[in-house]
Amino acid sequence: MTIEATPGVDTVTATVIRSAMETICFEMATYVSRTATTPILNQSNERNATILDATGRLAALSVGIPQFMLSSTLPVRFASQFFDGELYPGDVLIANDPYHGGGHLPDVNVFAPVFDPDGHLMLFASIQCHHGDTGGAMAGGYNVFAKDIWSEGVRYPVLKLVERGEERRDVVLMMRSNSRLPGFIGDLRSQVGAAQLGARRLTEIIAEYGPGAVQGTVEWTIADATRRFSEEIATWPDGTYTADVYVDHDPAGNTDIHVHCEITVAGDRLIIDFDGSDTRPHIQAWSTFGNTRGNVIAQLASLVDPSIPKNEGFFNCIDLRVPEGCCLNPAEGKPVSSGTHHPGVEVGDAIAIAMSKILPDRCCPQSYKFGSPRQMWGDEDPRTGRSFFDHGGEVSAGWVSAVKGTDGWGALAASMGNLIKASAEINEQLFPHILRGRNFITDSGGPGQWRGGCGSRFIKEVRTPTYINQYVVNQRHTHPGIAGGHNGSPDICFVGDTKVETAVSGVLLETGDKLDYKFGGGGGWGDPLLRDPQAVLEDVWDEYVSIEAAKRDYGVIITGSLEEMTLALDEEATAKERASRA
Repeated sequence: MTIEATPGVDTVTATVIRSAMETICFEMATYVSRTATTPILNQSNERNATILDATGRLAALSVGIPQFMLSSTLPVRFASQFFDGELYPGDVLIANDPYHGGGHLPDVNVFAPVFDPDGHLMLFASIQCHHGDTGGAMAGGYNVFAKDIWSEGVRYPVLKLVERGEERRDVVLMMRSNSRLPGFIGDLRSQVGAAQLGARRLTEIIAEYGPGAVQGTVEWTIADATRRFSEEIATWPDGTYTADVYVDHDPAGNTDIHVHCEITVAGDRLIIDFDGSDTRPHIQAWSTFGNTRGNVIAQLASLVDPSIPKNEGFFNCIDLRVPEGCCLNPAEGKPVSSGTHHPGVEVGDAIAIAMSKILPDRCCPQSYKFGSPRQMWGDEDPRTGRSFFDHGGEVSAGWVSAVKGTDGWGALAASMGNLIKASAEINEQLFPHILRGRNFITDSGGPGQWRGGCGSRFIKEVRTPTYINQYVVNQRHTHPGIAGGHNGSPDICFVGDTKVETAVSGVLLETGDKLDYKFGGGGGWGDPLLRDPQAVLEDVWDEYVSIEAAKRDYGVIITGSLEEMTLALDEEATAKERASRA
């Protein structure tokens, strides 16, 4: 279908400008990865960039963490309203407040306004990053036992870090004083530089093509996404589709945190209603509205034509209803650090399960059972004499679900986007730990016509007295299978000799003690008895599936021994076994 022109710009020029905006986002994100001072950014890439219009509508974004990419709009929108008429060329702002549109305090958004030659505000260049510490009662930005948001750290609804090109030294000093990490200011200034870079590049685009063409492009690309997403929705059968998912427990031990989702397809629009989700006031599992909103769109975007630009157009097609007071839209003041993960990511599970009733061929939960937070820190690295703080960026692998036609693969779930697993060698240079194991776990992927990806076992030995925080979920309510596929395996975690049932904080590991974490596998897709027996045999060769599980889960009979390299498929016995289960 031909895309009609928008006033002020033709479609060819609009396409060029949109591509330029996306390239600018990529450049901003890369700038942070190459200039940041701490491993969470310069190794793991937990950052991504967006461009928004003067009112905070999302216009373009970089490849990044899906929920991150889609949760940066509301803080910018608030800043635009708050500083109405008081923003100037050269300004750079910062925001991290969960109750002004953010996710949780460690996710810090830095953004710069962009003006046309006549001084009219046109755009914002935004870069959002995860920071290692936010002050508060517990190191690391995750106080899972906090009773309120103020115990978790410092809230910045919106501040000017730079005003008219001059750094606000008082603001930077205040922020430095509220973080335990010496690398915090380096990371913050990396973000400032990225936002300033984005603002310069956008100013150049405006100068080259003119304000009318740039504004027209924003309108055109949002309208394009709205039209194309609404056309896909119109092909789905009208009706209401529901799902119920659960988090094992919050960090305090309150069990079965409930997420209820009801999706109504009505012509070319969706109504997504989370009424019925957990409202217990004493729980410690709260996902902010901004975080919930981002997870909703991230999952839906995975179900449609991937060439549709991810921008405000997706939001335009949805009537999102999240009752205030439920676990997905808490009243101001609730603690939200761990809730950004759980029940935040369960939002994606709920969307996927509900949509699998009408689009099973496309559904794969874009989420993870993160077992977060995890921080390890100590007073002295014996090699340097300095304190250290390790977020465990290399200790995370599992939950990769299958989709129709493709087994779960690799080690990071799709929802982690551009995150990179930090290498063991680099981590061991930075911190006084040794990684003793990092292998896939046999029989951990959810059985299915297409198998879920395997979980993994990580064993991390500390070489000096080290404190650890660890929260563990995915023990009972594991990663879901789709279309008859089975769930993945559970997480199991030991800190020293102690099995973590819910969460621990500040536990001391002595030299030689270990963190032993078995991450669960992803969910399978489709009936396991329909899996190609030859694929099952190959899984046994690769030690993804055992001989016993091949029969138990797939009805496939394999003879011989892996150790003796004599494995073989018994086709006749397999046919008989499967027929007996029909």
